[in-house]
Amino acid sequence: MISAVLTTQPVHIIGAGLAGSEAAWQVARAGIRVVLHEMRPDRMTQAHKTDGLAELVCSNSFRSDDAANNAVGLLHAEMRKLGSLVMRAADVNQVPAGGALAVDRDGFSAAVTKALAEHPLIEIRREEIGGLPPEDWGNVIIATGPLTSAPLAEAIRALTDESALAFFDAIAPIVHRDSIDMSVAWFQSRYDKAGPGGSGADYLNCPMTREQYDAFVDALIEGEKVDFKDWERDTPYFDGCLPIEVMAERGRETLRHGPMKPVGLTNPHNPLVKPYAIVQLRQDNKLGTLFNMVGFQTKLNYGAQQRVFRTIPGLENAEFARLGGLHRNTFLNSPKLLDPQLRLRAAPRLRFAGQMTGCEGYVESAGIGLVAGLCAAADALGQALATPPPTTALGALLGHITGGHIETIDAGPRSFQPMNINFGLFPPLATAPTHGPDGKKLRGPEKSVAKKQALSARALADLDGWIGDSLKLPAAA
Repeated sequence: MISAVLTTQPVHIIGAGLAGSEAAWQVARAGIRVVLHEMRPDRMTQAHKTDGLAELVCSNSFRSDDAANNAVGLLHAEMRKLGSLVMRAADVNQVPAGGALAVDRDGFSAAVTKALAEHPLIEIRREEIGGLPPEDWGNVIIATGPLTSAPLAEAIRALTDESALAFFDAIAPIVHRDSIDMSVAWFQSRYDKAGPGGSGADYLNCPMTREQYDAFVDALIEGEKVDFKDWERDTPYFDGCLPIEVMAERGRETLRHGPMKPVGLTNPHNPLVKPYAIVQLRQDNKLGTLFNMVGFQTKLNYGAQQRVFRTIPGLENAEFARLGGLHRNTFLNSPKLLDPQLRLRAAPRLRFAGQMTGCEGYVESAGIGLVAGLCAAADALGQALATPPPTTALGALLGHITGGHIETIDAGPRSFQPMNINFGLFPPLATAPTHGPDGKKLRGPEKSVAKKQALSARALADLDGWIGDSLKLPAAA
């Protein structure tokens, strides 16, 4: 149980973005000294423009604030329960954005900077840590984000024998399993081959006629693309993971001889007709609630992705847990390298937080910073801290980062990809709701809404239980 006790050795936190700032706040609230290291303004990144802590470099939106129906809104609510500085600053600096939580970015950064600078247990040092932290720093959180400086990234890579990924990281869309039309799609592996841990029916298959395939290729080529940022332009594609629209541009039949080849598969819904092309989806998490569109990494913008990919038979009503993307990134193969407390297995004094761990989004980064701060505080006090329950948004996100992916033979970096919080990461309900408060049977969208609300209610109740059992939190400062 964390209590406000002043310890001799400080926790060192490297990086004062949203994750590092939130981690510092949580450690200090537990009565422990913090040294927060931020290299700006001595050394700026290609994306940051100010020396403010928790600077928002892209959107000013924290996305939906609906805790009952949206996973990121639920994450907001959980963080507020835990005294989050990031959420406090966001709430104070909110600007109109409908059901979303958007902020005045300058006011938000100023509020976080002021709170941390005025906290008596937090020392802010404006300096770059150009390598691994000194050995006498026994409790360290590294939260340097996707633009980690080269010397530190190289030191981490040398320590872990893993590449700190700094190239165009191509991400394929992920679809909620229960939104796929199984009257069209079917389970089968090519030639019914069972791979390691497989059954011979390990892929979901969506068939296309020639007309559907030709229209799909045209839509891919014509779809609106996202522009590269200036600081991304000189970073090459990863050759083994080209965007699907780039493959399509290389010839109309390229996809049919690549990720959409129809060989070794028979459509049980129409066994006499051979599909001209087939889109395959592979299970993406241990729970079996999410499926990855194989080979569909893309630079199409989000609107074009939803429009084009929903023309695929079986995916007309697809709900996307994550849309595809392609951007410069630096993140760890966290399920292999980090333990459930976010400590580096090869050097447990080092703990990681934020986007470096493989979460996407401002709120998710801050949420993992919050968990890292609580864990570091517990370590400083010589106490054991149970991680948040997997039924909570924080626990589900942590579970994805530290072990929720599907193992591959080599457990290589591409077996794990960054993820936003979404209900597909949560363990299924013991009993899904079937009837509404009025006793009427739930159908279609109503059933989906009731399920999300039940998942949210369970999460908040379980978080309250975890706080009562594991934490003794001081009043929000």
